[in-house]
Amino acid sequence: MEKDIHSDGSSQMECILLYNFLQSSSNCEFGDQLQALQSQGIIPSIKCVCYYDDEGELQTDGNRSGHLQNVFVPEVNEEILQIIGAQLAEIGDQMDKEIQAKVVNDLVQHFLNENLSREEITWCLSQAVEGLARAIPSDMEQEKALLVLAMVLTKKIANRVPSLLQRVFSTTVNYISQHLHTYIVGMLRE
Repeated sequence: MEKDIHSDGSSQMECILLYNFLQSSSNCEFGDQLQALQSQGIIPSIKCVCYYDDEGELQTDGNRSGHLQNVFVPEVNEEILQIIGAQLAEIGDQMDKEIQAKVVNDLVQHFLNENLSREEITWCLSQAVEGLARAIPSDMEQEKALLVLAMVLTKKIANRVPSLLQRVFSTTVNYISQHLHTYIVGMLRE
């Protein structure tokens, strides 16, 4: 498992990629909540650093009570992230019907449980993504399948309970940052 860069640095690529995925996905029933994430500053621009404070809350402003260390964040053209997000959304729309309602319902229950810590809810998401990756036959590389599945689950959970969007968005960004950051950097270099 990769280092949790989320707790000590930037996750702006992951934030922007997930946002573009959700914006490009079909059947998103939480457009108002997604727009609210952007207007609240939770979706950074490339020039903005997105990080977690000491309490695990996603921050994008200049008030850095959290700890930031030197973390490699490649310079990225926001248009590239939009294109990649749209391409992944097309794949996600095809995978969407393969995901059983029980998996989504179980995750919704976990996200509704406010007693679960950030680590616990990220672990629940990780287990669901990995279980789906094993169950759904795919001819794509494993990292791409995990990335798309995590993003599709985010969409399905937010479709079910739109008020959970901010929590599930932050958790998914955390999961992607922990497990797939290097893969995303590689995709951006291609």
